[in-house]
Amino acid sequence: MNAGKLRDRVVLQSREAGTDAWGQPLEGWADVALLWAHVRFLSGVEAIKSGAETATATASVRIRKRDVTTAHRLLIAGKPYDITAVLPALAHTDLTVKESP
Repeated sequence: MNAGKLRDRVVLQSREAGTDAWGQPLEGWADVALLWAHVRFLSGVEAIKSGAETATATASVRIRKRDVTTAHRLLIAGKPYDITAVLPALAHTDLTVKESP
């Protein structure tokens, strides 16, 4: 894989569960790795929900081969993106991601 195409930095995160001081369950995200990637935004879809306009971005992200699943998410430019598909190949992994609400 040509490393020159991996120009973007993304953060791979996994869901982290815990409890607060009162024993109540907490859900959050923990950083797993800071990765070099090639991010290509595919589309932006605007929809009207409950009278308010919202925008959703979809992107294709290529990273070096790594064990990534749809249970992970990415931070791209500080914004969270859910991983909707993982397409492994010999030298890299392609991800399809959608901006989290």
